[in-house]
Amino acid sequence: MQDSPPTSENTRHHGRSAAEKPVSPKEMLGGTRPSFRLVGVLLITYLAAGTTTFYLAMDHMSGDRTGSRVLDALYFCVVTMTTVGYGDLVPACDAAKLLACAFAFAGVALVGTFLSKAADYLVEKQEAILFRALHLRDADRARTLRAMEANKVRNKLYTSAALLAASLAAGTAFLVEVEGMRPVDAFYCVCATVTTLGYGDRSFASVPGRAFAAAWITVSTVVVALFFLYAAELCTERRRRALARWVLTRRTTTTDLEAADVDGDSRVGAADFVLYKLKELGKISQEEIAEFLEEFDKLDADNSGTLSPNDLIVAQHG
Repeated sequence: MQDSPPTSENTRHHGRSAAEKPVSPKEMLGGTRPSFRLVGVLLITYLAAGTTTFYLAMDHMSGDRTGSRVLDALYFCVVTMTTVGYGDLVPACDAAKLLACAFAFAGVALVGTFLSKAADYLVEKQEAILFRALHLRDADRARTLRAMEANKVRNKLYTSAALLAASLAAGTAFLVEVEGMRPVDAFYCVCATVTTLGYGDRSFASVPGRAFAAAWITVSTVVVALFFLYAAELCTERRRRALARWVLTRRTTTTDLEAADVDGDSRVGAADFVLYKLKELGKISQEEIAEFLEEFDKLDADNSGTLSPNDLIVAQHG
């Protein structure tokens, strides 16, 4: 009995259970979830290659150099990658200039990769919120979920703002204590650095200063990018909620009914009305609706205007 194959009833039961198993947002969106691991690997690779390259080319660099070739190479690599470019250490020969050009473009590409991943993160967050909201049958639970997501974004913005303030304070204090700058000059240098202006009239010159700068510049520029990322995310969420409130509260007119009549039968059903509201919210476009209707027509094997399991069987064999 244990070795006998399952009955057809059990097979149907297990098949139906597997088919009806709910899909989680992570499973649905796992293929598109942006990974910042790639950015980390590229960053380590860039710093290692840049430090090695400029270490070998350090004899062909001019400007304020310390007694450590490795530290100067790492420092120059970081200020090149972050596009700070103080100008206190510059290439002097043609080969070194060409290397600097190559790493400058590579640094911009690395920053572009980070921004691309950040944009993917924003899109993935919106898709995850929509997915979970659509799978919550209780309207109050859906509103609670949206409020929780908004609070998460706000908390992340506050956290990044606190980290940015701490980074500015740490950089200013270090320049005052170690580099001997006046507080105003130190704060000026810090702000010019984190915004990647890098005027060059104030920079890190000592060995401890450049060791600190190699880590601090990288971290602080990332913190600034995250701060503006979360600020943009919060603004986007607020605009989306304002648009949703406007769409849901405004009065429906006859013009709206005509626009919502997708199939042209002079009647607007619940599905037509929902699709029209989704179009107003920008969640779906007319082209996407047309593609869905085309797929529906392909699956509707008996042209009855409805789908049945028999239609799916015929369409799959067809």
